[in-house]
Amino acid sequence: MIYDKNGALIKSEIKQLSEPKRGKVRDIYDLNDSLLLIATDRISAFDCVMPNGIPDKGKVLNSLSLFWFDYFSSIPNHLITENVEEYPDILQNYSADLIGRSMLVKNADPLPVECVCRGYLIGSGWKDYQQTKSVCGLPLREGYTVAEKLDGNIFTPAFKAELGDHDENISYAQVIELIGAEKAALLKEKTIDLYTAASEYALTKNVIIADTKFEFGVYDGEVILIDEVLTPDSSRFWPADLYVKGKNPPSLDKQFVRDYLESISFNKCPPAPELPDDIVEKTTEKYLEAYLTLTGKSL
Repeated sequence: MIYDKNGALIKSEIKQLSEPKRGKVRDIYDLNDSLLLIATDRISAFDCVMPNGIPDKGKVLNSLSLFWFDYFSSIPNHLITENVEEYPDILQNYSADLIGRSMLVKNADPLPVECVCRGYLIGSGWKDYQQTKSVCGLPLREGYTVAEKLDGNIFTPAFKAELGDHDENISYAQVIELIGAEKAALLKEKTIDLYTAASEYALTKNVIIADTKFEFGVYDGEVILIDEVLTPDSSRFWPADLYVKGKNPPSLDKQFVRDYLESISFNKCPPAPELPDDIVEKTTEKYLEAYLTLTGKSL
């Protein structure tokens, strides 16, 4: 395993296994009938991976996903176990590195759509609205301001890009073209239902979930929830008591890193700059606060 000088896990290495598929954050090892997902401490912004990591970030992503899988236990998902003792024998020598930041999951066939749901107008949705008065081809009424709560939660999908490429916002009609009308309707329904239920729960914890993205796959002919769920990487979390319509709220997610990169005029193309120590430390604090606030537990 390769760790940063600050203790962050940058890259996993399991010599007994074939080279994994490395995403922006996760290393995915193919065990044939299952996959080993390792949440590293890498962080990406604008689809660029930063050269240094965020300590404990991977553990927050893993643990918060497990929390939501349990919360939405009636929704089929890809989790087999997060208990390292139940992993194949070949992985036991790596248990110290895997505990808290890994899970064994079903080897599902991912659907090529990022299922984004928005309850508030922010980020790329706000930029789209300013130019077209719509988001992902979905017309919206006149008069919205930045960070305003939408009249209803909306499904605004994206095409999932390969590592290094930018995800592309697409219309619902394009989703139908990609995966068919039946699956498209199912993904839209599941996405809005999950987001709505999670948002209602989060508000009881003084957190606004402004938007989030889900991913789904097909396993044994069934569409199931895969990847991470409602984490600070895949969602915008705002402290509800600090929210003011018309202003960019403070966040408990990686928007803090995006804002820093914007402040130094990063061109949003690799190679990404190294993050200063104070930005790294503050980002760790935000991720840990998000986990504690939503679950009531310390990591």
